[in-house]
This record gives sequence, structure tokens and C-alpha cells, in this order.
Amino acid sequence: MRFTQGHHLRHWAHGGPTTLSNLTLLCHRHHRAVHEEGYQVARLPDGTLQFRRPNGHPLPEVPPPAKVPADPIKALHESHDTQGLHITARTGCPSWLGEGLNVGWAIDVLHPLAQGARPCPPSEHGPAAAGPSAIALGAGPPPILE
Repeated sequence: MRFTQGHHLRHWAHGGPTTLSNLTLLCHRHHRAVHEEGYQVARLPDGTLQFRRPNGHPLPEVPPPAKVPADPIKALHESHDTQGLHITARTGCPSWLGEGLNVGWAIDVLHPLAQGARPCPPSEHGPAAAGPSAIALGAGPPPILE
């Protein structure tokens, strides 16, 4: 096994033999967890391995894999319909066309929001055309810092 390491269940320094019944394979991460982090592993009478946390509590068994429906695509469509999701081939396509970010407008919108002000809706020509005047501030727009 290329990415595993042999681990003595009963350490060889404590009299554990180097036999198949006293060995198991662990990946490097889990081998380190046993030797350096306090995790424990033991072979049960039925031959299965039991892993314990450093506090002695057993780690839970791995749950069985989820059941896959006979027609997973149909089941997914039905689930989406039930939830009111309407996913099409264009759902993941962005509406951004590559235009540059209007940083001034973004700051004008976001800064007052942090203080409780509400932005006015952008003009019909989009957020860039609305500019700082689109912000409803009681004391006027924030000062321009140079």
C-alpha cells in the first residue's frame, strides 16, 4: 500500500509482535493521530478495528452511503419543482458583461448602510449613472478623502 504505514496495535516496545494480527495500515495523518494526538485503535474479537478519541469515547461508525434513486435526474427535477426552483442551462451564467467597477458608487452605497442609511434605487441607467446622489443621507454624502 503506497500511502499507508504499518501500525502495531500493541506497540513493539511494549512486547507487541510484528504479526499480521497485531498490525493494521493507517494513512500518515491517522498514524500521527494515534501516536501524537492520543487517538487509540484496537482490534475487537470479531477482527474489526475500533477507534477511540483521546477522551476514550469510541468514534462513530461510518454511516452507510445515501440511497440513489433509480432515476436520479428525475428525482432531482421533482425535488426542485417541489421547492419552486427553476434551474435552466442559463441559471449559472453571470449578467456581468465585463464593465469596470464604479468604486465610488459602491462605497457610497455600502458605507451608509453600515450606519443605518438606506440607498435610493439606482436610476434607470444603472448604478453607475445614479452616482453618490442616489444615497439618502441626512447629512449629505460622505466627505471625499484625498
